[in-house]
Parts: sequence; C-alpha cells; structure tokens
Amino acid sequence: MGNKAKDEALYQEMCRVVGKVVLEMRDLGQEPKHIVIAGVVRTSLANPRIPRSPLTKEAMERVIEALSGHHA
Repeated sequence: MGNKAKDEALYQEMCRVVGKVVLEMRDLGQEPKHIVIAGVVRTSLANPRIPRSPLTKEAMERVIEALSGHHA
C-alpha cells in the first residue's frame, strides 16, 4: 500500500463492507463466520451489474483475502 490517506480510506471501506455483510446476515438469522462473510463478499463482487468505486472493489478483494486466505 504506502499512501497513508489511501491506506486509511481502504481500511475504512473494508470495515464498511464487512459490517454491512455481518448486519445483513444477522437480519437473516445466519451466523456470520469469517469464511461465509468472505463468500458473500466474493459473490457480491462477481456481480457486474452493481456499480462500485475502485476503492470499494479493492476493499472487497482485500476482505476476501483477509478472511479466506484466497485471492478474489
């Protein structure tokens, strides 16, 4: 990474992405396990119809890597 402002923005976006998934899973009565969260983010990222900023795309990829140990 390297750029402190970009690093902070990316981290904040990663937290937003994970938080959104966890809350949606809770609302559906599902237990938010890390591998399941990674799968939900991966599936969402694969949907080309949802417009996303480059920051959000990178954050989603980093979340997938962090939670599953796999690249997006």
